[in-house]
Amino acid sequence: MTEEFRTETDSLGEMQVPADAYWGAQTQRAVENFPISGLTFGRRFIRALGVIKKAAAGANQELGLIDEQRARLIGTAAEEVMAGTFDEQFPVDVFQTGSGTSSNMNANEVIANRAGELAADEPPAIDVHPNDHVNFGQSSNDVIPTAMHIAALEGIETELVPGLRSLAQALDQKAAEFDGIVKTGRTHLQDATPVRLGQEFGGYQTQVSKGIDRIEASEEHLRELALGGTAVGTGLNTAPEFPGLAAARISEELGIDVREADDHFEAQAAHDAMAAAHGAIRTTAGSINKIANDLRLLASGPRNGLGELDQPENQPGSSIMPGKVNPVIAEALNQVHTQIVGNDAAVAAGAADGALELNLYKPVIAYNFLQSTRLLANGATVFGDRFVRKLRADEQRSREQVDRSMALATALNPSIGYDAAAKVAKTALEEGRTVREVVIAEGHLTAAQADSILDPERMTRPGILDEE
Repeated sequence: MTEEFRTETDSLGEMQVPADAYWGAQTQRAVENFPISGLTFGRRFIRALGVIKKAAAGANQELGLIDEQRARLIGTAAEEVMAGTFDEQFPVDVFQTGSGTSSNMNANEVIANRAGELAADEPPAIDVHPNDHVNFGQSSNDVIPTAMHIAALEGIETELVPGLRSLAQALDQKAAEFDGIVKTGRTHLQDATPVRLGQEFGGYQTQVSKGIDRIEASEEHLRELALGGTAVGTGLNTAPEFPGLAAARISEELGIDVREADDHFEAQAAHDAMAAAHGAIRTTAGSINKIANDLRLLASGPRNGLGELDQPENQPGSSIMPGKVNPVIAEALNQVHTQIVGNDAAVAAGAADGALELNLYKPVIAYNFLQSTRLLANGATVFGDRFVRKLRADEQRSREQVDRSMALATALNPSIGYDAAAKVAKTALEEGRTVREVVIAEGHLTAAQADSILDPERMTRPGILDEE
């Protein structure tokens, strides 16, 4: 089938645009100029562009800079963009002009054409221009960083934090469930003094909770919006009241408090807030990676590993070894972490490499940030629901291992001294006996004293163990 086209014009001349496309000449130029990755901005960023255009139209109407009819039509079209009605009308590659001008104009053209379509039902019909009306008082240089912050905030508050809280809750439940199970602690992957399995899981829960705190703390600077700085931060071609009015409307739309940037020059020339927030996301991904690795070790086996945890049987683990089950969910989280570390390198490099009044890495910073948010949110939810909540403890194996541990000799230090305790541990290891058996046999302690001092559960409580 032959595709039909229409002729659109911009400042460079005529362009052939697919007849059924809502975008115009500038978007079409970008489609043809940047056939690079096939990656396009997703739902959250497109929604943010719609939020901005609706708020800008409302603010400009309030200031008497756009008439009521055009502002209303732009707002209606922008709401449809926000809702996802026109997601397929945003075909521009992520790897484009560093200011994101192509994506801003994509939004301007789609909204203008849709508003014009709506205007046809309201005689007399009026024109809605992508630059003169939809983009009035704005520049790509302040719209795109504003969209970056809006999308980042929504991603964090509505997707990432809930996913992390779900995982933290799953870990907390297991901490309570496993609190009475004493096991061998390990440092340097060698036997160490006993811990309770619940204490380990409590540590994991705290890691995730502190990660949430760090991410939420990073939101403060994301709440600053560049909108109103226009081309270079001076606010040329917009009213002084516009940034505050638009920010108030955006806050109301999002249900998230945002405000005009403290300094528009900083807001457009640098993206330190995005880099810092992504750093907090990367750190939290690292925490979960460590937790996933620990749980893989504790569930290793089932017969020839640590085997203190029984992992869920999510799927067969091998195409050749019958009966094998692998920690597939934990491994997926390991890979999520690896991707986020790569994304963090891209975000950090982009944020550090601006040029005078404009950072020219906006699209790639935004894309990688939002991918990390989505990956960690979904990964944390899946990890909590399909792995952590389904873990079971092998209490008998844990008890057997802790009873054999040489590290129990540590509790002897206050009673018989470090050197004597070290000799007991070495003898027990060489002769294949327990620390309890050796310390009694060598006359250091009575059986009753040994039972009290070498009680593994007691060792998991704070304080010096008193000889009895």
